[in-house]
Amino acid sequence: MPADYNGYWKMISNENFEEYLKALDVNVAIRKIATLLKPDKDIIQDGNHFIIKTLSTFRNYNMDFVVGEEFGEDLSGVDDRKCMTTITWDGDKLICVQKGEIEGRGWTHWIEGDELHLELRAAGTVSKQVFKKSYTPAD
Repeated sequence: MPADYNGYWKMISNENFEEYLKALDVNVAIRKIATLLKPDKDIIQDGNHFIIKTLSTFRNYNMDFVVGEEFGEDLSGVDDRKCMTTITWDGDKLICVQKGEIEGRGWTHWIEGDELHLELRAAGTVSKQVFKKSYTPAD
């Protein structure tokens, strides 16, 4: 069975995020605001079904997907694009490929101990974020 991603995760580090946002052609005002935020992630996993909520004081973003099934993703609130997204398992890592206007766009999530790692990719630019587990919902 793949890793258990269930829980509430608080951001502890965010590297190269502004460059990532530039690669997505996000306007400078939104970039400046976004780089000041420390969003949390609330993840509910039921087998291969995931609901990932990214929560901040500025904007929230929700993803609801089944691993291995392509879906249309509306990235309003991120960079206002639409793409076709597929998320697959690679061992215990979640690998996301987002097909659309931006070449090489996607992300990888994995867990090390009580830390959730996120590597964001777009147009050859990489940003790395780390979140610390705050709590796990009761069964």
